[in-house]
Amino acid sequence: MLNMDWSVFCKDTLTGEAVSGCLGTARDPTYLNWLFSAWGWTVSVSLSALALALVAGSIVGVARTLPEHPWLARLGNAWVELFRNIPLLVQIFLWYFVVPTLIPPLKNLPPFVLVVLGLGFFTSARFAEQVRAGIQSLPKGQRHAGMALGMTTAQYYRYVILPMAYRIIIPPLTSESMGIIKNSAVAFAVSIPELTQFSLQAGEETSRPIEVYFAVTVLYVISALVVNRVMALIEKRVRVPGFVAAGAGGR
Repeated sequence: MLNMDWSVFCKDTLTGEAVSGCLGTARDPTYLNWLFSAWGWTVSVSLSALALALVAGSIVGVARTLPEHPWLARLGNAWVELFRNIPLLVQIFLWYFVVPTLIPPLKNLPPFVLVVLGLGFFTSARFAEQVRAGIQSLPKGQRHAGMALGMTTAQYYRYVILPMAYRIIIPPLTSESMGIIKNSAVAFAVSIPELTQFSLQAGEETSRPIEVYFAVTVLYVISALVVNRVMALIEKRVRVPGFVAAGAGGR
């Protein structure tokens, strides 16, 4: 059996000496302090990228369903194909090394913001696909009813189309939201002190990689499960009883 030594988290990160209670100070943190700090960075990157992805993905998804503005649809399609077909890690490096060179003001942005932009825009392409699919799954009568009432395009999207579309796409959005938690691990590549970065450094310093990676894995699982439960509660509260999207008959 593996000889697990969980006391490694109660050791001072500077001296390696055991600390009573496992909690150090700001100047002399333990590996447990460092672990929870890294978890905070992971959550911060994930939630910030999720907010950006929801906003950008919604805008692009709507733009792809506007038949009266074909140029917007083409721009939306280009956005999705661009961000969806470049590996995430490559996009992070582009945001960190290339984009600030092309746009000098971005050199003043901290790495955290650049990672959020990279992860957020990458995920926005996937969200845009879900939003587009949700809108197109609605019966065409929804749109026609709004137009018959004299609503503008913005009004019937806001009051009729999007409230129904978002209810439909909550399950796939849940998967994408959980994916952001996992994808946030790429932030280690630009030295964001999140969980993956912690596991690499702490595992090497303590020579106890099994305990370190196990703890990090548990925190990733907890984070993803929390997102899953929150989205499940939202889905339950906003579900429209008896509604079946177009093309979903028989399910």
